[in-house]
Amino acid sequence: MRAATLTEFGSPLTVHDAPDPETGSGEVLVEVLATCVLPYAAEVFSGERHYPLEPPVVPGVGGIGRIVRVGPDATKLRVGDLVWCDSTVRARDDALTPDIAMQGWSSRGAGGAQLARYLHDGSFAELMRVPTENVYPLPASAAADPARWSALAVYAVPYGGLLAGRLEAGETVLISGATGNFGSSAVAVALAMGAGQVVAPGRNRAVLDLLADRFGPRVSPVELTGHEETDRAAMSSAADGPIDIVLDLLPPHAPSSTARAAAMTVREYGRVVLMGGVGMLGGADLALPYPWIMRNSVTIRGQWLGPRTANVGMIRLIASGALDLTPEHITRFDLDQVNDAVTHAAAHGGPFDRTILTPST
Repeated sequence: MRAATLTEFGSPLTVHDAPDPETGSGEVLVEVLATCVLPYAAEVFSGERHYPLEPPVVPGVGGIGRIVRVGPDATKLRVGDLVWCDSTVRARDDALTPDIAMQGWSSRGAGGAQLARYLHDGSFAELMRVPTENVYPLPASAAADPARWSALAVYAVPYGGLLAGRLEAGETVLISGATGNFGSSAVAVALAMGAGQVVAPGRNRAVLDLLADRFGPRVSPVELTGHEETDRAAMSSAADGPIDIVLDLLPPHAPSSTARAAAMTVREYGRVVLMGGVGMLGGADLALPYPWIMRNSVTIRGQWLGPRTANVGMIRLIASGALDLTPEHITRFDLDQVNDAVTHAAAHGGPFDRTILTPST
């Protein structure tokens, strides 16, 4: 097979011939048809984000593919099936607190790093070895445009956060970081899940207008000023009533004051879910007031990625038409153009703008 490898941080990816992955029991070999190049991939490959990748590594976060080989423990998957490959790998020897790694991308703690060394390589290759439980069949309609469906890598993140926040139909959700690639996707997912209203704060007026135009009156855009008290008041007043859930997806360079202003709009007994990167590159901590949390009975939880069942739910939302992928702007690159794809993704990280690598064309 051919693959794109990160040989060291700060160097371009190298496209080369590599041995086909060998699969064992509990694993599936997949031909990668399409994988989403995330807008911050360049920051990961440069070392700016300090991700615990260990070069040389074939990077890439999940993808759409066809099964080439299945293990003896697979009872429903078949060779030739079109599937979504989730990059979130969980260790199988601890049901309560399993170590987690994102195959070809990141990991958590020493156990996660050990897991990542075994399932080392991601989807920037013609073939990828994937744990059986990380492979999800797609509807036949997905075969018409696998590249469009590879946006699952983005949509699955906020979906996991909204599941963690126990979103119910008709509730009001505030998406902190709504103008970003993940945040704008969260707006779409929240509405597809039945949110009655989505408050969408951000500084980019053009993006806020785009969200309002695409989704109509159920989206309430708020242009932020950078002044914490002013922004908190503006976000609160933008909602027709109490804000039930705040989902934070702000990137690492965002100030903690922006996240705090959004979080503190939530109602009494409301829920705040933290999924962003605030503080990961230094800077002030979130510092939510203890008395405010306690006296308002606010639930605050972190959520890294989502449960396995989130993949099934996300696929159903798209297959049913509740989440429409048609308006997405897709730019495709062949494997030989992988470095161009990374550069393009960094420059096109706006709402519903997807950079897609197609290793097997």
